[in-house]
Amino acid sequence: MKVILRIAFALIGTSSFAQSDSIAVADADWLTTKISKGVVLKQASFNQNLFASNQYISILEIKQKRRYAVDLAHDDSVLRTTSNFGEAHKAIAAVNGTFFNMAKGGSVDYLRSDGSVINYNMLNKDGSRALHQKAAIAIKRGKLSLLQWDGTAEWEKSIEGEDVMVSGPLLLRDRSFVSLDSLTFNTARHPRSLIAKGRRNKVFFIVIDGRRELAAGMSLFEARNVLKWLKLTDGINLDGGGSSTLWISGQDFDGVVSYPSDNKKWDHEGQRKVANVILLKKNRR
Repeated sequence: MKVILRIAFALIGTSSFAQSDSIAVADADWLTTKISKGVVLKQASFNQNLFASNQYISILEIKQKRRYAVDLAHDDSVLRTTSNFGEAHKAIAAVNGTFFNMAKGGSVDYLRSDGSVINYNMLNKDGSRALHQKAAIAIKRGKLSLLQWDGTAEWEKSIEGEDVMVSGPLLLRDRSFVSLDSLTFNTARHPRSLIAKGRRNKVFFIVIDGRRELAAGMSLFEARNVLKWLKLTDGINLDGGGSSTLWISGQDFDGVVSYPSDNKKWDHEGQRKVANVILLKKNRR
């Protein structure tokens, strides 16, 4: 039975999504806002025409030029909103990061910042990795790359870069789907936060809103299809649910451009406090 279920969910990524869904993404009326040179915000609302549901997607598209750097910010004891992290670090934009301990603070996944290890993976009771500990974001001199776990116990230690954030799962690699299991974590619809890469070395901060009438949220099978239809090359899942937030300096609603769901209202005020974020900053090198 388990084998049959896994085969069935593997097929979700290809055959069961109608061609009309990919057309809906390609032909969406994206509201485009120029943030700064080479940085553009794109947002679109889908009315029952994407996976037979209402959806709302926000995408920050970034050309990785010398003027910009991607960075991590964290607090190992105090939880803060994504907007607070962004403002405190004088960032252009911020998206919530990887999974964290909601009671004690700090990441439950490996986190390296400025060359120092801040947190190690909190493993399952049997010593195995959690589903979200099998991929990573690496930042070297402000440039971002996405990596897949190689199966070794201390893989993170060998990753090059001053900043490393373990998260996951990886959804897209070199334009191809990464296999996903049929666990509820992957198959249920929730708000999702993603980091992706595209052609010409572009980076994308993506938030898919959810848990509201106007935005159902997506399974990771659905989310990776959206990445594929957007013609992106690589993509990774971050912490989602009530944590999902995209913040951009200088925008309305104190910069919160997505619809965080933690207050159970369709507004921009429902941010959940988190332990870490990914930032876009001006390069001061």
